[in-house]
Amino acid sequence: MHRVSDINVVETAVLPAPELLLREVRRTEKQASFVAESRQRLHEIIFTEDRRFLLVIGPCSIHDIKAGRDYAQRLAALSKTVNDRIELVMRVYFEKPRTSIGWKGLIMDPHLDGSHDIFTGLRLARQFLGEVIDMGLPTATELLDPITPQYIADLICWSAIGARTTESQTHRQMASGLSMPLGFKNATSGSLPAAINAIKAASQPQTFLGISSQGLASAVTTRGNPNCHIILRGGESGTNYDSASIADARAQLEKNKLPPAIMVDCSHANSGKDYRRQPEVLRDIVRTLLNGQNAIIGSMVESNLVEGSQTLSNAADLKYGVSVTDPCIGWETTEALIKEIYTALEPRFASCTRAP
Repeated sequence: MHRVSDINVVETAVLPAPELLLREVRRTEKQASFVAESRQRLHEIIFTEDRRFLLVIGPCSIHDIKAGRDYAQRLAALSKTVNDRIELVMRVYFEKPRTSIGWKGLIMDPHLDGSHDIFTGLRLARQFLGEVIDMGLPTATELLDPITPQYIADLICWSAIGARTTESQTHRQMASGLSMPLGFKNATSGSLPAAINAIKAASQPQTFLGISSQGLASAVTTRGNPNCHIILRGGESGTNYDSASIADARAQLEKNKLPPAIMVDCSHANSGKDYRRQPEVLRDIVRTLLNGQNAIIGSMVESNLVEGSQTLSNAADLKYGVSVTDPCIGWETTEALIKEIYTALEPRFASCTRAP
């Protein structure tokens, strides 16, 4: 008999059910309250008259828990001094989409050696999310694999769907069942309709294939996620953070009867893939906001302890606090930039309100 199944599958390792990990790394009642309160604050910033600026900032990816903890402690201390004008949310990214090949993130390869110890990766991710929350920082991540949320989503305050997956039906369906505010990035081409259609799809009830908390294949039916918004990250045609691009995005959202809530990614195509330009992009975004474009609700910045990036070859040789994925601005630049933006935002709290 000819073999017709699993011809190219080398191994299938069964993962413990999500319910088992949630029991092993338990969410405390204090953590649950913080997540719920943070999600509500973010909803108010994105969709209501709350004037605070939402800044999702942190490492491109978490590859070293010790360095990630160090960064989180610094950001948490800084947050206490600026939280009346800026809501700091830490990037805690565990999954990385790859254009071709490369390290796929802490969940997929926590030992950074190609061993793909996924359950250890899920455990580490869940533990680290709890640590960040205990420091008083809201958490943000990009959800890439549709199974991952079952293991960690209860500890995430805000999430993103990336440019490569915004057009994916699977990710739109997944987003419709998530419990936190979520941003869809424009497509890598720069197309806004892809993200707008994603918001519309994710806001509606969906039924799709998924897994239950017991790890069983299931038909999942959702009510739709009303807390989705757009993220402008530039594209193949160039940047889209200038005032004209913001106005165009707002017009397209309103034409589609969607709330004019726009976040801008300072990295990727908007920085020309030059991490050193991120502060310049953020300053321009804030100027546009202060000049009356109140559809802007916040921004994203890739930042780490030490600027730049390094190649992941031997985990033992890695420099502390340096990204192994996209290059980031360093902590000194980050701290100075946040304080600068905090001062710049002062007029917004004296006179500016978001247009209805």
